[in-house]
Amino acid sequence: MKAVVMNGIGGIEEMAVVDREPPTAAPGRVVVEIAAAGVNFMDIGVRQGMAWTDVPNPKVLGVEGAGRVIAVGDGVDKFLIGDRVAWVYEPGSYAEQVSVRADALVKIPDGLDFRTAASLMMQGLTASHFATDFYPVQPGDVALVHAAAGGVGLLLTQIIKLRGGRVIGRVSSGEKRAIVREAGADHVIVDRDGNFADEVLRLTDGQGVNVVYDGSGPKTFAGSLASLRRSGTFCWYGPVLGGPGPLDIMSLPRSIKIGYATFYDHIHTPDLLRTRSRQLFDWIASGTLRVTIGGTYPLAEAAQAHADMESRRTTGKLLLIP
Repeated sequence: MKAVVMNGIGGIEEMAVVDREPPTAAPGRVVVEIAAAGVNFMDIGVRQGMAWTDVPNPKVLGVEGAGRVIAVGDGVDKFLIGDRVAWVYEPGSYAEQVSVRADALVKIPDGLDFRTAASLMMQGLTASHFATDFYPVQPGDVALVHAAAGGVGLLLTQIIKLRGGRVIGRVSSGEKRAIVREAGADHVIVDRDGNFADEVLRLTDGQGVNVVYDGSGPKTFAGSLASLRRSGTFCWYGPVLGGPGPLDIMSLPRSIKIGYATFYDHIHTPDLLRTRSRQLFDWIASGTLRVTIGGTYPLAEAAQAHADMESRRTTGKLLLIP
């Protein structure tokens, strides 16, 4: 089978398409023929040496996707050959086939296509965690969403609106304004340099927002702090762009609360994974949540997908199609 590996830590030149032996169905696992695999910033982080450093190279990239079960290992009783499934955080998804833990799988309901299902897993569950678990948005709350035109940002905006909140989206270019408005944002700020706090305060009559969702790295940290109202919540996420450095907790202003959010805490049991995924699937079926697929690439063009994502030119979800 074809798979995309990284041969070493570095740029996209370290990525290569290779032939590998197809996986077998070990106990507790199933083999899936992949129809679509998601591309995520964490994949770039792995390539840059920020994660999976204990796994020897060359290693297959990718952690999410959707496809059809083609083999079932011993001890698996919830999945059958032919089932349509999706998964999240299961290494090796940049390939034509992958071996997946049964506990990491969810069944795809009838009527939901593979590409939409693959687009929802990592970014949809992340957005769900942020708006329903880490900071449960209440009617009337105002949220600042950074990178609002990205896969997480577009889904997060919609979920905040579903819960009765208002959204101020920040984007890096004017070309991205329309897609964020279509997702339901009440206001969109165009800013590349981290100079957005004054506009946030103007839009909130000087009060600031209830919650900031910031995965944009150190450049936006100070502005996000300044954008929060008293006792507001700062949701920091995404390791690829780095952290803000050491913090003096006694210097934090206005009794704000700050934390680092990871989506796994939202789905730390198989039952939670399936419950949270089912909610996303139901929202899609009812038309209250939409996935924006910003680009599809053949498996052989995975390096180009990485380059495009790193350039910040893209919007929505990027997928690899084996």
